[in-house]
Amino acid sequence: MRISTKGHYGVQAMFELAQHYGTGPVSLRAIAELQEISEHYLEQLIAGLRKAGLVSSVRGAQGGYILARDPADIKVGDIVRVLEGPIAPVECVNDNETEHCLRSEFCITRGVWEKVRDSIEDVLDSISLADMCREAEKEMKDCE
Repeated sequence: MRISTKGHYGVQAMFELAQHYGTGPVSLRAIAELQEISEHYLEQLIAGLRKAGLVSSVRGAQGGYILARDPADIKVGDIVRVLEGPIAPVECVNDNETEHCLRSEFCITRGVWEKVRDSIEDVLDSISLADMCREAEKEMKDCE
């Protein structure tokens, strides 16, 4: 399974919003510059994140975007699922798929793919934006 730039840049953008949590809205231009992401591409990502309820927009001259929830309540897995879809290395272990493979009941490899999916989900769902902010702070102190 490979995370596309949608998931990668989406996590970066959300991290930037988490770092500014509680200080007011952040413009797309600022996020784009700080994270070196195309502003046009970022608009598309933010639209999906806003629709999913992870970010809110603030209108006006000092407007921009803010996290809709506390950074501790937003997991990397939440962001990846919004932007990439279900986390599944193969379709037969996609939880959102209503029609499973006809061989799923006796497929020897299905168990392998379920374990891969579960491991990836466990990691992505164990890391919050607040965790990422703490890690960034720690790395900055280590560099001093």
